[in-house]
Amino acid sequence: MKTFPEFIKLDVGIYIDIFVKWLLHNFNWFFDPVKEFMLWILLSVESFLLWLPWWIVILLMFLAGWRVKRLYTGILFAVLVFAIGSFGLWVDMMSTLAIVLVSVLISLIIGLPIGILMSYNDRVAVVFKPILDAMQTMPSFVYLIPAMMLFNLGKVPAVFATIIYSIPPVIRLTDLGIRSVPKEMVEAAQSFGSSYWQTLFKVQLPQSLPSIMTGVNQTTMMALAMVVIASMVGAKGLGMEVLIAINRIDIARGFNAGFSIVILAIIIDRLSQGIADRYKIPDK
Repeated sequence: MKTFPEFIKLDVGIYIDIFVKWLLHNFNWFFDPVKEFMLWILLSVESFLLWLPWWIVILLMFLAGWRVKRLYTGILFAVLVFAIGSFGLWVDMMSTLAIVLVSVLISLIIGLPIGILMSYNDRVAVVFKPILDAMQTMPSFVYLIPAMMLFNLGKVPAVFATIIYSIPPVIRLTDLGIRSVPKEMVEAAQSFGSSYWQTLFKVQLPQSLPSIMTGVNQTTMMALAMVVIASMVGAKGLGMEVLIAINRIDIARGFNAGFSIVILAIIIDRLSQGIADRYKIPDK
């Protein structure tokens, strides 16, 4: 009576396995072009980042920090990026940055329209909310399995898993931001003859921009948090350095790579938060 009955057994995972294999068997014609296109985008972004001279990248970091925050923030960003280069991880940093940028861009392209749709339709919101809950609570390692089956090893499954893991915040906060716009403002715009699209783009989105930018910030940070896990499917970069250091029990190598990831996280967080602060509505 103390142990659970062995004859009661429910295996939900087998149906997911069957579904993924069915997709692979029947839609291989779709996934192969998607893989090639996504790989082309990744390699193009990475090649461009590596093409930039190191001193220009440091200068851009300085200018970005200065314009978004303060002068000493720009100086700090420049010093931190220079530190990553001094670790011998410049190429790995650019590989990681390319994966994060592409993942975040695709997440925004997919997530923003879904968030807008959820804010306008409660039935759609009811359907998507449990899905988003599952996406955020499911262990990120699980996403790597269907990603490998559909796209094999390399950068593409890493991007695929990163998108699934990091897209919920931008969807939720876009929905929340638009719902938080005062109804009086929407009604005033409609009373002056604004169409659906004019109300959305000229009233609701500008007013909800602080919330949306916070969602972009959280999505970017979650994408960066996936870099070590993504290295397990062959994505090169700082995550791969951490994984190699773990396998070899190399403390120095692991610290350098881990500290570089922390530096990137700090820079991206401060920049995105600084941009979000510019769109905040001042309190009266």
